[in-house]
Amino acid sequence: MKKITVTKFGLLAGGLMFAGGLMFAGGTQEEDPPSVAQVVALDECDPATFNAPTAVGPDFCKNVALGASTKFADLFAKAAQGTPDPNWDFEPDTLNIKKGTILNVFDQGGEPHTFTEVAHFGGGFIGDLNAGEATVPECAGGFSNLAVARTRILQGSQRQITGLSKGEHLFECCIHPWMRMKVEVK
Repeated sequence: MKKITVTKFGLLAGGLMFAGGLMFAGGTQEEDPPSVAQVVALDECDPATFNAPTAVGPDFCKNVALGASTKFADLFAKAAQGTPDPNWDFEPDTLNIKKGTILNVFDQGGEPHTFTEVAHFGGGFIGDLNAGEATVPECAGGFSNLAVARTRILQGSQRQITGLSKGEHLFECCIHPWMRMKVEVK
């Protein structure tokens, strides 16, 4: 009988220590971790034309996806005509999330992008890709503007956006400004 009581007491003490450890660690088993919403940046840069010395330069486009077929000159020509390449996009285009949700933005394209919050959609910092739209203030200065540089996402990397307030948030790529996304925080 004494052995059973000692065992029960030991299990109870161990359980209380575990619960206390959870409380000390800043949470309980009843709290939910923050939700995460995935956003993907996509593009179809053709490495042969983007990496040419007359274009962006060696090893810029790292796209190894089958069918990556947007040629460097075509990207600019389509943007100038007001019909930018639809394969360069944020997915999804719109997102409804709860306050506290983390946006995890992953660049699965072959080029760097930015995921920059803007007051209104407009042009980026490369005038020839703006289709006549004026550069939005948040993109002005390009990567020499530290605020823009902080929003850059390199190929194969990701960036987390936290602390979004309730309401509508607009994001665009300051390089390829037709890459746009609206996030509604409830």
